[in-house]
Amino acid sequence: MMSVVSKSTGLLLVFLLALAGCGTQPSGALISIPPPEHWQEHLLSQRAEKDRYFGSDPQSPLTAEDLASFVGLEYWKPDAGYYFVGRVNSYLDPERFEIVSTSGKLRPCEKVGWVGFEIDGQQLRLQVYRMLDQEPLAGGRGFFLPFMDGTTGEETYPAGRYIELQGPEGGPFVLDFNTASNPWCAYGSPERYVCPVTPPENRLPVRIEAGERGYRVKREPPTEGADG
Repeated sequence: MMSVVSKSTGLLLVFLLALAGCGTQPSGALISIPPPEHWQEHLLSQRAEKDRYFGSDPQSPLTAEDLASFVGLEYWKPDAGYYFVGRVNSYLDPERFEIVSTSGKLRPCEKVGWVGFEIDGQQLRLQVYRMLDQEPLAGGRGFFLPFMDGTTGEETYPAGRYIELQGPEGGPFVLDFNTASNPWCAYGSPERYVCPVTPPENRLPVRIEAGERGYRVKREPPTEGADG
């Protein structure tokens, strides 16, 4: 997915992070700032591009049944209150473990750090992982950040949603819950996609009403007079 963080925005983040040390945020926590100019336009453009990919690309994760009536994924409206910037608090001795996948298979994983932030007056924290059976990637794309929240299993996929940290190697990073998405196994056949399940430690005690919403695709409404 295209990053909304430009070079100029990156310099702004560095400046804001320096100022954050004088604020009231807990040590190590991300700070909430207004998104950059044209943030919403970029976000809506990315969503439209994903819909086009799901609806027309040969590699779409959708099943043939869903593809036939696909009209787009469901999202919450963009909300700037879910936009944070900061750094990953790295562990000196990353913990290696095996993460459970949707097929029950265990996959090698490493807990590399954590990010903290505040939502609705609550101080929250998510663990940041790295999948060890995938090719290493630089910057935020090299991290794996799954989470569950109060919408999980009802309005979003039961195994949790994923969010990508945006930023260069070493940070600072943007954590924008508006980009949160259900994994592809939410839409594709279970034998085709196997996705890591969010560890219980990454379940947030709040509703994250941002990002991708339903894990069942929207369908074209039936035509008037159709059977059923």
